[in-house]
Amino acid sequence: MCHGQVDYEKEVRQFVWNIPADYNIVDVVAGHAKKNPDKVAVFWEDTDGNERRVTFAELLGEARRFGSALIELGVKKGNPILHMLPRLPEAHVVQLGTFAAGAIAVPCSEMLKAKEIAYRAQASGAKVIVADASIAEAVESARGDSPIETCILIGGVRKGWINFEELMEKSSSPTEKVKLTAEDPMTISFTSGTTGGAKPVVHKHRWMYCHNRVTAHYWWNATEKDVIWATTAPGWAKWYWSPVGVGLTTGASQLMYNGRFDAERYLKLLQKYKVTKLCATPTEYRLFAQLPDMGKYKLTLSDALSAGEPLNVEPIEAFKRAFGVTIRDGYGQTESICLVCNYPGLEVKPGAMGKPTPGPGVILIDEEGKPVVQGEIGEIALRPDNPAIFDGYWNSPDLDREVFSGNWYRTGDLARMDADGYLFFEGRADDVILTSGYRIGPFEVEDALVSHPAVVEAAAVASPHRERGEIVKAFVILANGYTPSEKLVKELQDHVKSVTAPYKYPRAIEFVSELPKTTSGKIKRAVLKRREWEGWDRR
Repeated sequence: MCHGQVDYEKEVRQFVWNIPADYNIVDVVAGHAKKNPDKVAVFWEDTDGNERRVTFAELLGEARRFGSALIELGVKKGNPILHMLPRLPEAHVVQLGTFAAGAIAVPCSEMLKAKEIAYRAQASGAKVIVADASIAEAVESARGDSPIETCILIGGVRKGWINFEELMEKSSSPTEKVKLTAEDPMTISFTSGTTGGAKPVVHKHRWMYCHNRVTAHYWWNATEKDVIWATTAPGWAKWYWSPVGVGLTTGASQLMYNGRFDAERYLKLLQKYKVTKLCATPTEYRLFAQLPDMGKYKLTLSDALSAGEPLNVEPIEAFKRAFGVTIRDGYGQTESICLVCNYPGLEVKPGAMGKPTPGPGVILIDEEGKPVVQGEIGEIALRPDNPAIFDGYWNSPDLDREVFSGNWYRTGDLARMDADGYLFFEGRADDVILTSGYRIGPFEVEDALVSHPAVVEAAAVASPHRERGEIVKAFVILANGYTPSEKLVKELQDHVKSVTAPYKYPRAIEFVSELPKTTSGKIKRAVLKRREWEGWDRR
């Protein structure tokens, strides 16, 4: 364990997992509530300045009450439940309550459209959904094409739905919780791939232990004395990485802000709540760095973390000048815990992901599954029996066979290792696009585009961008009768936003007469991407 500077070689050499057989996050939160019942678990604020504070005792009590309500509704152990929630304390209540009932949480972004909601319900088999009133319309549109039978609504009243507040009031006193073990399924999180729909990643409760053991300590360097803020939202895997996997497991207080990013507002919140650990996206740090007087804010930050894509040197230097804190990058996936990071006390090399974390045992391999030599580019991989990674895709043996091959779990991410043991990200082995912290499969964009009558064929790739790192760019072949124009670009962008989550829309569109293809007819996205990146300076 750290909580100071890391003796890296010693930690790697002496690391053992020792996962308790009965580990689960509900019991962990119960332990914090027993030890510090009045300690604030969540500081919450919204765009209008409304504030709430929820203690660990209150959080546990409400979660157990919701768990009892689910059981009374007929939810059984192992049943999947969809969650579509904004940044509200109720997100933790619903998540922990789902686990208290022995059910499996299926987190979904509140930006998803009806087709995507229906797909996630079908893939997981979820018959119950808990959603905020702001997204009830999309859920209602999805119900006919999904197994969803029971809808629980937070923040409103709707015909055919169960009101969350009334459900909680009517719920009996919290019953004895369902017995959970470290090997019981906990979540089904969806992550983008290169073909087809998003992939359903299954994690067991032991995953939370692994996050606490590795992510919280080696990367976050967090303890119960901290106030942490991860700017992610409940529908993303990063939420389980940080607000749950760090905040709730360590017993730290956490800030939750329900509002859009605004650099000045964020800095005011960091100052107001005396946040000690911040985890934000590279895009957010780049926007912070554009403020001319960032240093006027008096922050209590001891650590600043970045994840999602490589961070260039300018925002790292600007943040350090303003606050005396060096942003430390880290790497992992929906399928894993933190696999690589810059540790407290180690020199941060600009552009480096850091060093492999103790425990997971990351290695770089070639296409044949053999380790590559130092300095060569290889795919990040680890042994499939490692508890730091997921337990396969939900009811998807074909997907399992794709990533678990040759006695390895293949991440699909490419990197090289320098002489000091630092890893440098070199891109994806497939065509997944990483932009502003989002992971977007090209198929999702292409499928949305070709559903417009003007589009015959489309290819989506990552294109370089100064602030976002990468953006989605689409190459489009038009149908007869349509001609390229700025008006049509806007029309196609709006169309994509209307049929899929808005963050997936192509920020750039180029009209072409043909697309490069293999002899078997597959689009050669790598050719298009290479053309976009040639001559681009990542700095």
